[in-house]
Amino acid sequence: MQKPIVRDIFFLGIPSSRANPASAEDITTADDLMDTLRANAKRCVGLAANMIGTSKCIIVFDDEGRYAEMFNPEIIAQSGAYETEEGCLSLDGERRCRRYTKIKVRWQSRDGKVKIKNFTGRTAQIIQHEMDHCEGKII
Repeated sequence: MQKPIVRDIFFLGIPSSRANPASAEDITTADDLMDTLRANAKRCVGLAANMIGTSKCIIVFDDEGRYAEMFNPEIIAQSGAYETEEGCLSLDGERRCRRYTKIKVRWQSRDGKVKIKNFTGRTAQIIQHEMDHCEGKII
């Protein structure tokens, strides 16, 4: 179900909790995130659960034209630092931030399996942005 986007900076600044493995409630949250991402596809390429009011470490994003989800993602390696500016559906304007051109991420799938994959370029930037939300960083 599509959810409204949270714009409360205090709530967005609270680090999200992790559940291992993902619960039925977490899977419902991921489905709601995906519905909300699709509904905002013209102006958004990724979402974190706190952006729809759930303080869980769950993200969804555009991965080179197909949508993907991650439960409890962690960046375990990164390289190629650069400075950029990003906008956010939850906040007005753009903000400067540091990103990496290549990241290695470990996460859980909805069935609890641990996955590890390298991401580069635009997809890596989107994942880093959404993971900042999970950590309570105001982007």
